[in-house]
Amino acid sequence: MPTRAGNSGAGESRGLGAATRLVSERASALVRLELQLATAELKRKLSELGVGIGLLAGAALFALYALGFGLAAIAAGLATTVSTWLALLIVTGALIVIVTILALIGYARVQKGTPPMPEQAIEEAKLTTEALKNGSH
Repeated sequence: MPTRAGNSGAGESRGLGAATRLVSERASALVRLELQLATAELKRKLSELGVGIGLLAGAALFALYALGFGLAAIAAGLATTVSTWLALLIVTGALIVIVTILALIGYARVQKGTPPMPEQAIEEAKLTTEALKNGSH
């Protein structure tokens, strides 16, 4: 009988140490997974931000061309017949439509990518912290 009591105490020590090690390993794995989630979310948001900025730069370039064609249309309208300046004016209108479309799409993409914070990872970390504090699963 004394052997059992001795084994029981040693088993509890080993069980507690193993449980502590298991909790530590799982906590480390959880932290790694949350960091991976944060990294993935930041990459996605920065990608959206980059595409949006690129589209806005394209819109600015086309706006510059639209200004050039607008000025050419005014000059052609003053210097030549109606058909030439009307053609240039139509091109200017088309460029303005393209600028507007690119600017709206670019603005929407920039809005999707900002702020570049890993919101899902932060929320998951808060839930994990709360669960660990309350001892729930």
